[in-house]
Amino acid sequence: MTHPKPLRSTQRPGRGDEPLPAPLTWTFDGSIETCLADLEDTLRRAIVMVGDVARIALQIDLSLPALQRRVVAGDALQPAWGEFLERLAAYGLPAAPRVRPLRTEGPLATLVVAYRN
Repeated sequence: MTHPKPLRSTQRPGRGDEPLPAPLTWTFDGSIETCLADLEDTLRRAIVMVGDVARIALQIDLSLPALQRRVVAGDALQPAWGEFLERLAAYGLPAAPRVRPLRTEGPLATLVVAYRN
């Protein structure tokens, strides 16, 4: 009995050695509400580009130092964040976006869209 070779992280079963496409990445900076509106608009465009919401996985990286600066400057995280997540739920994504807090400096948010062909 032969055992199948383990797949590399970029391979899919039944597709040989065809790699998955590279993830799409965008960064956003500015006020919290502006970043979330731009992030949602970009996600809509990515869904149109990919063609099928069921093939998409999302990750949002949030820079905690940048977020802290926005809050100190007077931006409020709520209700904008909660409303943003509610709007994302309407897109029919297979899973909620993974939110990864970063302790490093950088733009407020980075959207990473991974997808299958």
